[in-house]
This record gives sequence, structure tokens and C-alpha cells, in this order.
Amino acid sequence: MAKNNGANNGYTAKDIYVLEGLEPVRKRPGMYIGSTGLDGLHHLVWEVFDNGRDEAMGGFADQVEVAFLPGNRVRVADNGRGIPVEIHKQTKVSALETVMTTLHAGGKFGGESYKIAGGLHGVGVSVVNALSVWMRAEVHRDGAKYIQEYKRGKAAARVKKIGPSKFQGTTVIFEPDPEIFQEIKFDWGKVVGHLRRQAYLVKKLKINIIDAREYSGKIDDLGMPAGQSEVLFLESLNLPVNSHTFYFEGGILSMIKFMNKEEKVIQDKVFYVEKESNGITTEIALQYIDDILAKEISFANNIYTPEGGMHLTGFRTALTRALNDYAKKNNLVKQGEDNFTGEDVREGLTVVVSVKLREPQFEGQTKAKLGNPEARGSVEAVFSDAFSEFMEESPNDARAIISRVVLSLRARKAAKAAKDSVLRKGILEGLTLPGKLADCQSRDASESELFIVEGDSAGGSSKQGRNRRTQAILPLRGKILNVERARIDKMLASKEIKSLVIALGAAIAEEFDISKIRYHKIIIATDADVDGSHIRTLLLTLFFRYYLPVIEHGYLYVALPPLFRIQKGKEIFYAYSEDEKNKIIGNGDTQGYGIQRYKGLGEMNPGQLWETTMDPERRVLKQITVDDADGANKIFEILMGSEVEPRRIFIQTHAKAVQNLDV
Repeated sequence: MAKNNGANNGYTAKDIYVLEGLEPVRKRPGMYIGSTGLDGLHHLVWEVFDNGRDEAMGGFADQVEVAFLPGNRVRVADNGRGIPVEIHKQTKVSALETVMTTLHAGGKFGGESYKIAGGLHGVGVSVVNALSVWMRAEVHRDGAKYIQEYKRGKAAARVKKIGPSKFQGTTVIFEPDPEIFQEIKFDWGKVVGHLRRQAYLVKKLKINIIDAREYSGKIDDLGMPAGQSEVLFLESLNLPVNSHTFYFEGGILSMIKFMNKEEKVIQDKVFYVEKESNGITTEIALQYIDDILAKEISFANNIYTPEGGMHLTGFRTALTRALNDYAKKNNLVKQGEDNFTGEDVREGLTVVVSVKLREPQFEGQTKAKLGNPEARGSVEAVFSDAFSEFMEESPNDARAIISRVVLSLRARKAAKAAKDSVLRKGILEGLTLPGKLADCQSRDASESELFIVEGDSAGGSSKQGRNRRTQAILPLRGKILNVERARIDKMLASKEIKSLVIALGAAIAEEFDISKIRYHKIIIATDADVDGSHIRTLLLTLFFRYYLPVIEHGYLYVALPPLFRIQKGKEIFYAYSEDEKNKIIGNGDTQGYGIQRYKGLGEMNPGQLWETTMDPERRVLKQITVDDADGANKIFEILMGSEVEPRRIFIQTHAKAVQNLDV
């Protein structure tokens, strides 16, 4: 808690605006937090954290602390102004109680207390209260400490003043309601990743994250003395605490450096600008690296906008124009050479675009895209001036960037020629399907399945064992090309990848059309050994880089064939792990059991392959999803990229987690 400076900057009860009641939240929680699964559970933490973060964005706080406690409780504390506690004119109860128990009540719906605010759905802490079995708010404000407790969104008692305080801020402790959430299990990695990003977005905000879930004492013992740091308090009890502290002076400039720390950079100096224009603050940092992919991350009021929007459009337009102008002005392109396109200038680009505006307009339920037209103009103007100045002041970096973009332009033209030769009209409509594909009879994609199998042996068994009406088989020979750093012309020169692209029937890259895909279940079926795992990883890389909508629509699966066939007399069992095998045969006398260890799908006859791996009634499939695209992107870069050192470190770090490794 920060010491009370006696000034609350005009933030009083009259700044709390009430729009409607709270009851709908418990009836339809998904409308307010997206889901009652793990994403929705973590969203509770984000909502409470956002209140402290918004205080910091307004310049009223410089520290937020998030602690995970025993009993599924979460404690979030900030050293901001503290929620007002005086009686609210409209509700006739304390402003604190109004904020905590009324939907759409807070300081962000009008007035001057918050000029800029984030929060994904704008419903805040009251929703967390409604979906918690218990909550307690502690406010340090105006020289006093106040508390109030709640049960499932309703106040258990009036706000109490419990003594003097020389500190300032708000602490909220809540326990998610097991009646609402299917599973209450917080993902430490997910929390750390999200809050690290928030620390980048708010310069000089200190964020402490503490995992004290293993503390064995009573939960009441964790009531923090006023003003005492939670880390220090927990350390004083000699607890085994896992914690992180994030603090970045450079904001998103530091974020770019973190993202590219293992990369070969094209420009030495990271470009950075922060400027207000027409009431919109634009902050952009960028750096080019030696890569064929682009990493573009955008935010509006600290809300991640994965689909971009007007702010990203403004940036892209300005970047393309600025690089074309500079290249022509300085004679860095050949006479008659084509202009750079957006595709050319984004290759190898790492950029973070962050805007802060008074009234953000988001498109879609998940607010994945910013719709404010004025954001485009402001970003375009701010970036154009600043980037032109950067190139004039850093001519070596400017020339390195232009050289990189020229290579991209020439490679794009070569790739287009190669792609057009593969994806010419007619092929995509199934008239020339690859000969190795054993297609299914059905033309209804919703019931059709494509098994991508490893080798001719497994291909033969699966073709004989399949349901010919709905199941297609595409055998691949050997390991496909690693597409992580391969351009599309080289990629389409690979016979195996070319066959897969044509079999899917939906084109690739910018021509990809998910509505034309020929199968709604694409199942990767490889052997349970090192080579099989490598082939599976290569295929996952291909789908992640070039067919991401297939994953997003839930069409991609991995088959999990059994490791053992166990027979005793006429009884046959299949086991998918060592533990399952031991349960079947018992840990004692195992006499009388015949055990076959499958090294590959080709070892199964068609009947065995059908009943273990292909029969929809009995098979085990793992659906591939991408919950954290940024995290997945980084993992693919490490595992499949050209840099050896990051891969060595990753393998050393995670080697102990590997089980049942076949060499």
C-alpha cells in the first residue's frame, strides 16, 4: 500500500454510475466472462487485476499484487486511490457496496475519474463477486481502513470502518464458486504470461505474482497487516513461495527486446514512439529480424486485439508508404521494380501497436478487433512522422530494412508463380486428387474424415480397415519438409505437402478458404516412437503456420493408438500407457498373458487398426487447440527454427518431463 497523500483526485461517490442489477450474472455467466471453463475462471483474476491496472494507467498507483492462496482463494491488492466508501446518492448504500454488488456500476461509465480504462467486458469486480462463493474487500482511504464481505454477490454486512490507516489502496480476496465453474484450477504459466504482458503495457508499473497455494495454515492467517508486502509477509513465515516481479521502464520497447532476444536482428536500434494525437495516445515499437514470418501484436486500452482493427490497419498503411517513399527517394530499388506491398514489408517484422482512447468500440463478442475509425488516422499520422524521422537519423538501419524488404518482394513473386502452378483452377475442385489418396465416398465435409498416416504399411492397413463411406486415407512417405522457415515456393515443391494441400481442397496462404475444406476431421496418425513424434510435429507446424483456421474451427486431431495388445485366452485388451497395461495384467503374477508392444501402426492388421484407432465408437483422439497463440508461436520457433541454442536450452529445461521415450 502507498502512503495516503490526502488527495483522491476528484474520485468520490458521485463518480460511481449505476446502470442495472446483478442477478443475470449467475443465471448466464458465459455472457459476462465468456465461459465457465478455465478461460472464464482466469477471467475473474483479470477483472479484479484490471481495476488496479487502470488506477496505474491513470497515474494513481504504481504497484499491483496478485496472490493465489489455499482454498482456491485469490488476493489482488493495489496502492491506488481506494474505492470510495461514502453513501451513494442513487443506491443509498456505500459506494463500495454499490461497486461490488451492482452490475455496470463503477467509475468508468461517465465522469472524469477514469479518462482511459481497460477491462475486457467492462463489467468488472461485481461479476467476480456474483460468481464467487465468498469475497472480501479492504479499502485504505482518507486515513482509515474499511472492510466488507460478500456471499455469492450479496453483502453479508454493511461496510465497517475498523481503524486508522496511513496507507491507500484496495485489496480484494475472492473464492470462485464451485457451483458455477466446472474446475477450479489456476494455471500458473497462463497467469504469469498475461501479467507480464500487462507490465509491458503500463510502463513503470510493478506487478508482483505469488503462488502460496501450498501454504498449510489457516486461511485467516494470511490476512495481511496494513501496508505490508505480501511477499515479505509470506517469507517471514518461511513458506515455499513461487513468485515473480515484473517492472519495465521501457514498456513495449522492452517487450520487443524480450520477444527478439533469441533472434538474429536486421536493425540494431529498436524503433519506438509514444505520442498523443486528437485525444488518442499511440505507442509503437518495432524491429526487423531474419525471419519469413511477421509478429504483429496490437492492443487498445491494454486489451489484446488478436484480430487487429483500425489501429493496426493505420500502422500497416503508414509502414508500407514510408518504406516505399524512402526506397525511391534514396534510389534503393531498381528502376521499374514493383512497389512494396504490405506482405513484403511485414515479412520479418516484430511490432507492438498500443493505443489508448476514451471510448473504444470493439467488434464481436470477444472484443478481438478495434472498430474506431479515428484510431486509424491517429496511428497513421503519429507513425508516419516518427518512422520517417527514424530512418533519416538511422540510415544504416533503414538500408538494412529496405534490403530485407526487397528480398521479400522478389521471393513473393517467385512464390506466387510456384503457388499458381499448384493451385490452378480445376485442381482445387477435386478433379485431380493425388493418386496416393484413398478418398471417401461422401462429399459431405461435416461427416468426412481424413487420416494422414505414416508410411505405405500403415497406409495399406488403414485403407483396408476404414469405413470407405466417410474415411479417407493419405499416406505420407518419410518426413515432410520443415515449413517453419521455408517459403511457400519451396514448400509446394515438396510432393508430400503438395498432395496434402490438394487433398484438403481449400488452397493455402492468402487464398485459403475454410468453407471449401473437404474434411471436418483431419486426423494425424503416426507411430508411437521418435520418428513418429517428429513427423507429427512437422505436420502440426504446417497446420499452425498455414492452416491455423483448421485448428481454430476444431478440425485437427491426433490419433492416440494403443501401445500394447494384451491377450489372455480369448480375451483381448488394448492399453494406451504402461500404467494401463499394469492395471490389466496386475502387479503380481502375470502368467498367462500375451503382450505385444506396438512400435507402429503398420504392425496392426486392418481389423486391429479399425477397432483401436479408426472406429468412432472406440478410438481415442486428441483435439488440437491453440489457447495461447503467442506462446505456441514461440514454441514452434524454438523447436522448429534454425537457431540451435534456444532449442538446446528448451530440451534441457523440459527433459525431465518426458516419459516413455522410445529410442
